[in-house]
Amino acid sequence: MSNIRVRFAPSPTGALHIGGVRTALYNYLFAKKHGGTFVLRIEDTDQGRYVPGAEEYILESLGWCGIMPTEGQGIGGPHAPYRQSERKETYLKHALELVANGSAYYAFDTPEELEAARSEAAAAGNHNFKYDATCRQVMKTSLTLSADEVQRLLDAGEHYVIRLKVPENEVVTFTDLIRGEVSFHTSELDDKVLMKSDGMPTYHLANIVDDHLMEITHVIRGEEWLPSTGHHVLLYRAFGWEATMPQFSHLPLILRPDGKGKLSKRDGAKFGMPVFPLSWPQGGKKTETAEDSFEGFREFGFLPQAVINFLAFLGWNPGTEQEIFSLEELCEAFSLEKISKSGARFDYDKAKWYNQQYLHAAADADLAAHVRPLAEAKGYQVSDEYLAKVCHLMKGRATFLPDLVEQSAYLFGDVQVFDNENIAKRWKPESRPVFEALAEHLKAQPAFVAAPLEEAVKAFMADRGLKPGEVMPVLRLSLAGTMQGPGVYEMMELLGNDRTMDRLEKAFGYFDAQMA
Repeated sequence: MSNIRVRFAPSPTGALHIGGVRTALYNYLFAKKHGGTFVLRIEDTDQGRYVPGAEEYILESLGWCGIMPTEGQGIGGPHAPYRQSERKETYLKHALELVANGSAYYAFDTPEELEAARSEAAAAGNHNFKYDATCRQVMKTSLTLSADEVQRLLDAGEHYVIRLKVPENEVVTFTDLIRGEVSFHTSELDDKVLMKSDGMPTYHLANIVDDHLMEITHVIRGEEWLPSTGHHVLLYRAFGWEATMPQFSHLPLILRPDGKGKLSKRDGAKFGMPVFPLSWPQGGKKTETAEDSFEGFREFGFLPQAVINFLAFLGWNPGTEQEIFSLEELCEAFSLEKISKSGARFDYDKAKWYNQQYLHAAADADLAAHVRPLAEAKGYQVSDEYLAKVCHLMKGRATFLPDLVEQSAYLFGDVQVFDNENIAKRWKPESRPVFEALAEHLKAQPAFVAAPLEEAVKAFMADRGLKPGEVMPVLRLSLAGTMQGPGVYEMMELLGNDRTMDRLEKAFGYFDAQMA
């Protein structure tokens, strides 16, 4: 393939749902695989649903995920502007072209007249009113009025829309690269509005015009747009653009964790999981039109690479046993042919597993950069080197980035909470002299490093006839206050000689007090 051009065209009506991120990802992967161009277009023709800050949220989300477009809104390119509200004249010109060639018509029906027509149809037993070939012959349209009357109404500024004239008794067929051949009979299709009364185009017109003018070769979008594609094919035909019509691929739905229906924004709160890339509203400020506030994958503590790997497998599979893919590897392996037709269940446990794998494999310094704001928010002031070492010790036990800080408070300051139940099981006051001797033995070690410390403790235990179960739990409780956490010797090395000795001394005193 050559000159591949794909686009992601979200509407700024709120936060970008994770399903939208997956659509963007598949477009990105396809473009990169074939050396093509990934375009971002903002479809804001529905001004009534516009939410301030949503466009910025889209760009920030794509940037955080690492799948930024190479052309489009906020980036620039040869087909600017990429915001549809700034392209109204282009759409009107093309809509009038369709009226002129007989593929579209003016409809002067008022909202009240349309409602009356719906009521009349319902009274006659037709509860699925459709503005179609039959309806347009009895409504107030440029097909039923004289040319002079149409011009008079236009000159008078009468309310009107422009509708697509769907041909009668035809079958519209196209090939979907995921689903194969798809057909619609035109009797199933209504005469879609192309230009609204406010002078703004509908999705159907703007989408087709922009995809043609921006030279889009492949349209990769959600399954919910499949029913509209019959209209879109008719529009390409009406404009005479069939030869350059893009190839369509309609992605499977992302299903709820229980597999019952499409994943919605409300499912995040219901299942206690993120369904958006970033928190909303940004900055914590709500507007009257903003959606409910929520935390995103980023705020939950996911690494973007893990989210991308997880999303890639929601509907696509490389056909191998490999599950961990870098973005570059995904670009190489990706193909539309391996996308499933059926819905993909949003398995949050799998998402967490991916994040664990990426946390474990991440460079310590990179993790430290991620968690420094979290550490500082808790008042922990440590060097980059020290924070990286904490991350090294904790990352194999963490699921989310905050775990690296929240589960390691004892590495940043004195132990504040002890596991008294385990202390009662493990500590014997009469053994204190033995542990004090062990502390002195450790203090005297020339190299306060994990491996030599381990050898020193093992030699001490062998000399005294002690078992690891008698010694190691007490050392762990002394250093961390809990039986959980990283290796005892690694903690000693991180804390250093002085802090380790101070911690052991205080712990032994606390243990005795608990047993008194």
